[in-house]
Amino acid sequence: MEQSQRTGLIIMLVSAFQFVIFFWALTRRSYLALALPVLSALAAVSALAFWIGWTMFTGEDEELDEMSEPPAPDEA
Repeated sequence: MEQSQRTGLIIMLVSAFQFVIFFWALTRRSYLALALPVLSALAAVSALAFWIGWTMFTGEDEELDEMSEPPAPDEA
């Protein structure tokens, strides 16, 4: 697993974990007037972070693509 894939996996795990922790804390108290707008904003940010992490995790290695192409002939 490459560095970018590892970073993507960490981003996905952290975004899912922080959303679960916030949702758990939301159910413990009755602050719905404040928590619902924050929950919707946090859900959007978490979804975006998870998507970025997924993209990084499933992305192809750029170095392999560069190495597999034959070198271009030099033009003089």
